[in-house]
Amino acid sequence: MALPDPITIAASAPTPAVLFYTAGPTPKLDGMFRVSDVGPYGAMITHNRSKTTGERHYVKITETKDAVNPYTGGTAKQSAFAALTISIPPFGWTQAEKVALVKLLTDFLADAEVTVTKILMDQS
Repeated sequence: MALPDPITIAASAPTPAVLFYTAGPTPKLDGMFRVSDVGPYGAMITHNRSKTTGERHYVKITETKDAVNPYTGGTAKQSAFAALTISIPPFGWTQAEKVALVKLLTDFLADAEVTVTKILMDQS
């Protein structure tokens, strides 16, 4: 079953609301590229399943913009991304346990003692 097209993401300051529209399949992988209606955002979701290695799901959000190089003063296109990889062995986890594992990761990142801001400040 495919995700809706577009995928609607609510605004969360400083990022505006974003609609991600299907742009086409990912080459050689089971997945889809999506482009945003505002700003320089892109999304990719891929899936890989194997009887020997299990399953792998990958979600990536990319932002591309023109940025000034502080050393040269020149402007160049730069891209940054954040990604989530879910890797599960071929047996031993139920669907509910897989979902719970990913939920634990998102809860961990949102916890006041952790936060993405603290991670980006090299705290571990």
